[in-house]
Amino acid sequence: MSGVVIFDPLIGWPWLAGLAVLAVLALALAFWRGLAGGWLRALAAAAVLLAIANPALQREDRTALSDIVVVVVDDSASQRLSDRADQTAAALARVESALAALGNTETRVVRVPDGQGDEGTRAMTALAEVLAELPRARVAGAIVISDGQIHDAGLAPDLPAPLHLLLTGREADWDRRLIVRNAPAFAILGEPVTLTLRVEDQGAVPAALRGAARLSFAVDGGDPVTVTVPVGEDMELPVTLPHGGINVLRFAVEAAEGELTDRNNAAVAQINGLRDRLRVLLVSGEPHAGERVWRNLLKSDASVDLVHFTILRPPEKQDGVPVSELSLIAFPTRELFVDKIDEFDLIVFDRYRRRGILPNSYLENVRDYARKGGAVLVAAGPEFGGAESLWRSPLAEILPVTPSSRVMEQGYRPALTDIGRRHPVTAGLDAQGPEGGWGRWFRQIDMAATGGSVVMTGVDDRPLLVLDRVGEGRVAMLASDHAWLWGRGYEGGGPQLELLRRLAHWMMKEPELEEETLTAAAEGRRVTITRRTLGEGPGPVTVTGPDGATVSLTLDEAAPGTWQVQWDAPDMGFYRMREGDLETVFALGPAAPREFVETIASAGPLAAALAATRGGSPRLENGTPDIRRVAEGRVAAGRGWIGITPRGAYVTEDLRITPLLPPWAMLLAIAALALAAWLREGRRRAAG
Repeated sequence: MSGVVIFDPLIGWPWLAGLAVLAVLALALAFWRGLAGGWLRALAAAAVLLAIANPALQREDRTALSDIVVVVVDDSASQRLSDRADQTAAALARVESALAALGNTETRVVRVPDGQGDEGTRAMTALAEVLAELPRARVAGAIVISDGQIHDAGLAPDLPAPLHLLLTGREADWDRRLIVRNAPAFAILGEPVTLTLRVEDQGAVPAALRGAARLSFAVDGGDPVTVTVPVGEDMELPVTLPHGGINVLRFAVEAAEGELTDRNNAAVAQINGLRDRLRVLLVSGEPHAGERVWRNLLKSDASVDLVHFTILRPPEKQDGVPVSELSLIAFPTRELFVDKIDEFDLIVFDRYRRRGILPNSYLENVRDYARKGGAVLVAAGPEFGGAESLWRSPLAEILPVTPSSRVMEQGYRPALTDIGRRHPVTAGLDAQGPEGGWGRWFRQIDMAATGGSVVMTGVDDRPLLVLDRVGEGRVAMLASDHAWLWGRGYEGGGPQLELLRRLAHWMMKEPELEEETLTAAAEGRRVTITRRTLGEGPGPVTVTGPDGATVSLTLDEAAPGTWQVQWDAPDMGFYRMREGDLETVFALGPAAPREFVETIASAGPLAAALAATRGGSPRLENGTPDIRRVAEGRVAAGRGWIGITPRGAYVTEDLRITPLLPPWAMLLAIAALALAAWLREGRRRAAG
């Protein structure tokens, strides 16, 4: 029970204050004049003012409420290093026991797991959410059991009581980490790109391990290269990308004995390899309706440098016209096919026939160019089945077909083969045609496939488009010069530009058009693994995680030639996956998650929040501190102890208000004092 005097004046407080001033002035005048009953008049005035103030006694029946202490337990990944988990469990048990022994104290335990994605430890966010649900008047303190690596320390809530950090870990802990300070998102193929790396030690590093470390790096999971690098210094590493598309570069520092973890010894950089300029040589044997198709296709791509020659006047044509008036420049055959042939990414022969302009030695150079990694595309016309055919040259060794002398002049609709429906060059093209199918072509050169993959057929299912690999290069054979009909929209046309664009880019080894691929695309922790193949269904994919654990995944057919599976990865980091002879890598978030960037236990991130509430940060390796009650505003931590502030919260069960004196009693008191003053002053006058 608690009682307090309250006032409910019969008039406003300003009026009451005015009356008090008047009363004081009148009494001052009375005392100055020496009235004998002045003090009685003062008591009477006070009684009048008190009666107007209307005092009353307010009594409350209260029930005391317990104090609440919030205990935030860090269960993030960094807390599983060394013996921190055991330290945390033991400290939590002792804190709960000590708070229970204080009496009238309630404990709320909040566990904080790893944040979503790579958010790290969100302990202050969890504390703020709990405090929002609790009465602020009952919160006597908050205790965080953690290694101090709190990644939202700037969001610490405003606490009405002390905040303490019980620090896990040990002063002798040390760790080594690898940092990629600078890695570009894009790089030009064939040109070195410079990455900036740093190997950094943290904590109590043994003297014998300072100074140098062993660093290895590999591209796309290939054989690593190992070098010795200094510790604590930025270093520049030049890297030349081996292929277009995403290149996954993994760097790793050799683990040292005694360090906390090797999870931050690796770093991943994903760099998209781009070709600076694609150089294409297009040689047209003679002008024809489809010649402009190739030129427009290649010229429409801003990244392509096109060199195009059309042979307008064969050597056997003798009409007396001076050679200097037949062309703007001479056909630089030696420069193109001897000196600079290796600078081209693709060579296209469009209805070319042998007329002595290119001797066999030059065509041998083209053959060798393809075997060493170049690309050759032959778009055949009627001449391919005759004596002037390129097949009757050194190029026959790399062409995947054998022609007959037959030229089929009849209408037919090109069609995809089973392999063509799975091949990335032609997959899905049948869905891009008009209703009723693609428009017809009217010429096809009869030939038999001797190798490669037949992806399109024409008359009587004879090969129309054949793709092949020769050595390190690629060769394509198109057995018709009527692709331009699709571009003109004849009978609805067909996917002319898409077909020729894919064909050209496949020959230039674009990664997205490879036939046998194993790739992964990640969105958060959801990973979509895609296996593309021309063969039968692939086997299971084995994925190896950053911790060495493996999982086997079965893929489902998503489209002809494409199998996929979606998988939720358990953790961020660097993953390897294998299916058959294919092996590749992918990075999910950073190679070292945020939890392992800073692993040495430290109160630094929470220093400002602790100081604001006068809390402490004792190390648990020195023992769990005692818990005491301290007054609000006092220092709440000392050697071997931490304090909480009792809040004294209560709930009012009943409220009673009783006047101090009834009105008649107040009136009687005022009258008695006034009468006494009058009588005293009257007697004094009579005596005088």
